[in-house]
Amino acid sequence: MGDTFEPRIAAFVCNWCTYTGADLAGTSRLPYASNVRIIRLPCTGRISPLFILKAFEQGADGVIVSGCHPGDCHYTAGNYHARRKYTVFRELLHFLGIEPERITFSWVSAAEGKKWADLVNEVTATVRRLGPRPAAWGEPIIGADGSVAVPALKPPAPIRYEAPSEKFAAQTEALREKARELLESGRVEVVIGYGEGTLPGSVRPVFIKRPEDVERLIWNEHCHHNLSVYAAREIAAHPGKVALVVKGCDELSIVGLIQENRFAAEDVVLIGMGCHGMADAYGAVQIRCAACTVRTPSFASEVIGEATPAPAGTNPAAEVVAQLDALAPAERWNFWQTQIQHCLKCYACRAACPLCSCDRCIVEKTQPRWIPPQADGPGNLSWSAVRAWHLAGRCVGCGACMEACPAGIPLYLLNLKIAQVVKEAFDYEPGRDPEAAPPLTTYREDDKQEFIR
Repeated sequence: MGDTFEPRIAAFVCNWCTYTGADLAGTSRLPYASNVRIIRLPCTGRISPLFILKAFEQGADGVIVSGCHPGDCHYTAGNYHARRKYTVFRELLHFLGIEPERITFSWVSAAEGKKWADLVNEVTATVRRLGPRPAAWGEPIIGADGSVAVPALKPPAPIRYEAPSEKFAAQTEALREKARELLESGRVEVVIGYGEGTLPGSVRPVFIKRPEDVERLIWNEHCHHNLSVYAAREIAAHPGKVALVVKGCDELSIVGLIQENRFAAEDVVLIGMGCHGMADAYGAVQIRCAACTVRTPSFASEVIGEATPAPAGTNPAAEVVAQLDALAPAERWNFWQTQIQHCLKCYACRAACPLCSCDRCIVEKTQPRWIPPQADGPGNLSWSAVRAWHLAGRCVGCGACMEACPAGIPLYLLNLKIAQVVKEAFDYEPGRDPEAAPPLTTYREDDKQEFIR
């Protein structure tokens, strides 16, 4: 294979340093492999991770991203921001099953023509040794016998749920009294909470605008929806006059929206509910609740009821992520392709997520059309990857996307993996501190860069 296979490598380079360095290599007649196709951009800070996804989708066997050395950026800090961006993104691609050797990040100055030539030769040799990608973008790896080998993950053991009925009844009554007080005093015009659903045991969002309607509010083990998704819309309709019923995880979303200037903290009244963990459809503790550390809201003006602590020493979701991390890249690739191929492109995950707050989603943009709006293999993978990327340093692990997905795709695993990377790399947990800057909107000059050549 190494004698016949010639890899196709896409190189996204900064105009001011690496492109000039590549030009110097050419004018100096330094020999290097002709496998690289250079795409020139103003700055590494402008090189979107979506470009890398698109390169692989269009058949690239490897990708190079290269720009100015830290401190030398033509735009002062573009490469610092890029460094943080790719610290996270490369881990996402690795988690999806793309060998890290296929993606190279480097700093090459305008005077380093030889370094560019050596870099291209090394990357070409590495990718040539790896061989062509074993499967097309968005398709699983098919074995010699025509079968698709999908690793069997051990599901986490369910934790029995003990519904504290008396606590729920007392919290429901206190919630109604609080809502009545807020509406009668004129402090708020609408209270967003939970009410009885259509099916037995189900709940749905309710928007209470009259004191006499507060009896519709309930609180029980089925109130798992994250109501923060309605906050910005309702605040725009009722400025400074909105109350929202929140669990601890929901409150993290509110903090994230405040950090992103979707609204101000004083625009919403948070009615905190001491949480006992939510139950899944089978009566067990939901996987996201088993290791929750924020069952008691911290920023709410009032917390109703005392929360039940999560079971000690359990983190089922992290156990599944660890199982995936332990697999070979090809096994991870097959796992995710067989999951993502079921995506309907219904966008329920986007609709349910309080942090999916773009005025116009990337799938709605047609010039250029980066991701097709309809379901297809390559587009499904790119959609899942770019959505996970957009939530890097922002996802609070509320599980709304997983609950909304009609195909049962474990999207929370992608988000949890990225959250682990962000925590390890930048010591940051989303939604914990309204004054903290999200990690991918800032940088430190001494950020680690071991993965950059």
